[in-house]
Amino acid sequence: MGIVIGVGVLIAAIVALFASGYVKSPPDTAYIISGFRKPRILIGKAGFRIPFLERLDKLSLKMFSVDVKTTDFVPNAEYINVKVDATVKIRIGQSEEMMTLASKFFLNEGEDMIIRRVQDTLEGNMREIVGQMKLEEMVIDRKAFGERVQENAVPDLQKMGLEMISFNVQSFSDQNNVIEDLGIDNISQIKKGAAIAKAQADRDIAISQAQAAKEANDARVQADMEIAEKQTSLAIRQAELKQQSDVKKAEADAAYKIQEQEQRKTIEVTSANANIAKAEREAELKAREVEVKKQTLDAEIRAKADAERYRQEQEAQAQLFKRQKEAEAKRFEQEQEAIAAMKMAEAEKFAREQEAAGIAAVGKAEAEAIRAKALAEAEGIDKKAEAMKKYGEAAVVEMIMAALPEIAKNVAEPLSKVDKITMYGEGNSAKLVGDIVNSTTQITEGISAGMGIDLKSILLGALGTKVLSDNNPVVVVDNDQ
Repeated sequence: MGIVIGVGVLIAAIVALFASGYVKSPPDTAYIISGFRKPRILIGKAGFRIPFLERLDKLSLKMFSVDVKTTDFVPNAEYINVKVDATVKIRIGQSEEMMTLASKFFLNEGEDMIIRRVQDTLEGNMREIVGQMKLEEMVIDRKAFGERVQENAVPDLQKMGLEMISFNVQSFSDQNNVIEDLGIDNISQIKKGAAIAKAQADRDIAISQAQAAKEANDARVQADMEIAEKQTSLAIRQAELKQQSDVKKAEADAAYKIQEQEQRKTIEVTSANANIAKAEREAELKAREVEVKKQTLDAEIRAKADAERYRQEQEAQAQLFKRQKEAEAKRFEQEQEAIAAMKMAEAEKFAREQEAAGIAAVGKAEAEAIRAKALAEAEGIDKKAEAMKKYGEAAVVEMIMAALPEIAKNVAEPLSKVDKITMYGEGNSAKLVGDIVNSTTQITEGISAGMGIDLKSILLGALGTKVLSDNNPVVVVDNDQ
């Protein structure tokens, strides 16, 4: 009976042992059995582990949603400070290689811990892409932005055994409301046109700020990458130490309690060293951050000085251009006034010439009329002369001399009615006087022809004796005096 009971107890123990070693993993969790044999991975299937000699670790295969935000504003390719809020879907890779890598970082860890560990890596990659793109490109084509971030982050995630399922941008924001302006197309166009001059003036400062921002961003990215690498190395080392400790612990459980204590001591020393190394690295990182902030401040001061100098140069050039345009306008106005004055003078000259020509024509016509009148009178005188031939040349001369003043008066009478005579050109006054003299000469010639006497010879003879009669003395006038 005792034997039967013993056998029953043995069987029960075997069954209990078997039952304690039997495991079955759900589809969303990987069971990793390690220790006595080569590590085995169970996903959605059953397996058996040797109690006390093998251990069971779990690795979640669920898809995690990670909220990734830039902790501060990041300068983009246009030097506009931007904040990005995105949601990333990740999970542990389904391949054996990926799960092996993931087990070094996330073994037996919950969703929250995994999210915290990958947030820094994802934020660093997102900041890097923000610095490479223009604001309008990011806002208008969010898909392209997400794809670039995904391409940049995938290699880093793969090193941790993770896959990125999706990257969705939730929102963009900036310090100067530029994104809001982009949604208002007309306002954007107006601002763009109005800001061209300012953009040219701010070009140097923008370049300086871009350079400083790039250097700062590169430093931050480099620091983030170094931190991620150190954390990765630390996690790997911790996983290795943990595995070693588990092995030692199993050996200690099977052997001596003393060995367990020694192993625990070793683990503690190693952890302390790791913490010391981490603290040293954090101190170094803070020192580098201080140096970067100092360089950024120096760059900003230099950029502001360069911008002020450029603004003053632009204002001076604008004043010079304004004065040049004003001088050109004044010179053009003077030239137009001179041309107008010249044309007015030419018009006045032409009018005066026409007026003179008209006066001369009137004078000539009147002179012709007077000449005709004089010829008629000369005919009468001619008849008188026929009767007076018996009196001799002295009587004829006396009669003509008496009539000449009246003839001259009648010839000159049209000119006495003219208030003003304006002469243009050379020879016009001489022509007018010549016309008067010719008219008088024609009258005397007509008298000579009508009377049949040489009036000119008689007058010259009479003037040579300086006396025609006792009652009518004639004085010879020398025109040269």
